[in-house]
Amino acid sequence: MARKAALIIGAGDALGGAIARRFAREGLAACIVRRHGEKLAPLAAAIRAAGGEAVPFGVDARKEEPMIELVQRIEHEVGAIEVAVFNIGANVRFPIRETTSRVYFKVWEMGCFAGFLMGRETAKVMVPRGRGTILFTGATASLRGRDGFAAFSGAKHGLRALAQSMARELGPQGIHVAHTLIDGAIDTAFIRDNFPERYALKERDGILAPDAIAENYWQLHCQQRSAWTHELDLRPWIEAW
Repeated sequence: MARKAALIIGAGDALGGAIARRFAREGLAACIVRRHGEKLAPLAAAIRAAGGEAVPFGVDARKEEPMIELVQRIEHEVGAIEVAVFNIGANVRFPIRETTSRVYFKVWEMGCFAGFLMGRETAKVMVPRGRGTILFTGATASLRGRDGFAAFSGAKHGLRALAQSMARELGPQGIHVAHTLIDGAIDTAFIRDNFPERYALKERDGILAPDAIAENYWQLHCQQRSAWTHELDLRPWIEAW
């Protein structure tokens, strides 16, 4: 059987890592990507210790040529990309009067433009095969902006629009494109260190568990094409709508 790969852009210590572990558990080679490749060593070791295959790459997903090269390298050296997940957060807070053009552009590059590059390049290799899954991680900001998050909301709105356009174009060609709305705090070190009151809700399942989110990503990939989900809304049971 030909090797199959799962490409995870933004394979960090929480959600991205959980997604990579979940797909590796099913026998896909987890191609894990973040800008600083040396930070991937613990995740790669954990996947391998569990019996999976991990292939780390240090790539800046905002850069066109490196992204083109990444997809081609995986296809030629690892295996056919069956699923691609875009999971870069880019969540920063700046009052609008303090948001420089550099900040706004950088957040857009990370949260939206990089998703376009991943989506375009993986579509190029999936369409000829007539199969594949492309998943984008969204947030509450994908639907509505709030004070201090003009840059982040702009990027996430753009990413959602990208996913919608890709789904309409690529769905009839056999490619499942889905966008997830992660509406709530995720169990991360950032939440633990900066929002202890919110993190305390973990004991009540009041914040999103990365492994639980990752399970939903796997189920999206497994959906039968007569009933594909395009947008999946995930939030803790105690989170207000």
